[in-house]
Amino acid sequence: MRNDTMATPPAAAYPRGIRENLNQFIQQAIQVFLVGLVIGMERNVLPVLSNQFGVASGSFLYLMGFVVSFGLVKGMLNFVAGRLSERIGRKKVLLLGWLAAFPIPFMILYADNWNWIIAANVFLGINQGFAWSMTVTSKADITHPWQRGFATGINEFAGYAAAGIGGLATAWLTLRYGAREALAGFTLVTAGTGLLMALAFVRETLPWATSESRERASANTGQSSGWAELPAHPGTRDIFVLVSFRHPTFRALCQAGVSNKIADALLWVLFPLYLHDQGLDLLQTGSISGIYALVWGAAQPATGALSDRIGRKIPVVGGLWLLAAGIASVPLVHDAGGWTVSAIVMGLGMALLYPNLIAAMTDLAPPLWRSSALGTYRYWRDTGYAIGAIVLGLTAQASHALADAFWLTTGLLLLSGLHVAVTARETHNPRQTR
Repeated sequence: MRNDTMATPPAAAYPRGIRENLNQFIQQAIQVFLVGLVIGMERNVLPVLSNQFGVASGSFLYLMGFVVSFGLVKGMLNFVAGRLSERIGRKKVLLLGWLAAFPIPFMILYADNWNWIIAANVFLGINQGFAWSMTVTSKADITHPWQRGFATGINEFAGYAAAGIGGLATAWLTLRYGAREALAGFTLVTAGTGLLMALAFVRETLPWATSESRERASANTGQSSGWAELPAHPGTRDIFVLVSFRHPTFRALCQAGVSNKIADALLWVLFPLYLHDQGLDLLQTGSISGIYALVWGAAQPATGALSDRIGRKIPVVGGLWLLAAGIASVPLVHDAGGWTVSAIVMGLGMALLYPNLIAAMTDLAPPLWRSSALGTYRYWRDTGYAIGAIVLGLTAQASHALADAFWLTTGLLLLSGLHVAVTARETHNPRQTR
């Protein structure tokens, strides 16, 4: 049974729009910034210093194990979070995500071996799957359809800019205090801040989605994307199968999500390791990896707004191919300046595709099961971490050459962009009445 906050209110009680809901929009941006800091704390330091946790040189598959655990758990919890939030509300799921973060710093601090880090990333996957998912869904709830590219861009900007900042901050703190102490302290402070701010300032946004669905139904209109043609109240299994396999545009978006996370698994673990093997120190490696995340984050408000004007498909396809070009350039250059340019190109590619895949999903999915559709997409997207970690780890270990993993990822991204170009339809009509 739903509680009072879930009751359907008059439409006028929940006006949509960024300006109309500016306070909550900002609060959600702060939440995803803090969530991004948590993921950023381990993106640069742990791969380079994994030998301190017992990972032997060249054990790429074992090294990638912490990404496998993260990707599998986050992928599953994305779908669970989406479905659960339609029953108990977005805010409660967000709070559960923050509670899941608290074991992480202690597991890092007292880890005897790399298996502890793999286990800690199970909790990191829960934190990210619940908390980040809810910031995306809540922004979609409270904004107009023609603002969702920009809104998603702001959300992902805040999260991935924070990931870059978190990586740089923990690299500096590690040099000053040591890896375990730096990572544990940084995570504990961040998670505590996120939980307290969510409790104090974040509002439940599920009533906005209910109100939007009522408005659309009474007006007997649908968006240009045609979500009104989709089932109104499908079951959990029906949503998963429809989004994953049956609907060609949903399916194309899901496979693009998998491909971009395979690429991010490469850039999370093997890119800093590759730079370190080429002679760069920890701070240089953290800086270049951080530039990738910062460019990815900082460009997303502009790339999201661009898709509101020209549609989602061109930025998504162009982003997949630009990301491929940046990854292909890494083995071809041989100095810090060249790798910095590669990081910028990869960041721009991610910025074009990442928020606009999410925006396309929110265009296409009906409001009442939007969160479940997003959860299904994010299930496949973040399972790409696990797929990428296994495939790329095996590739690097079998060939004893990290460069081969870069070439394999380049090919996957090129094919993924072609798939979207050929099979997906445009989900957003820029001429839609406002």
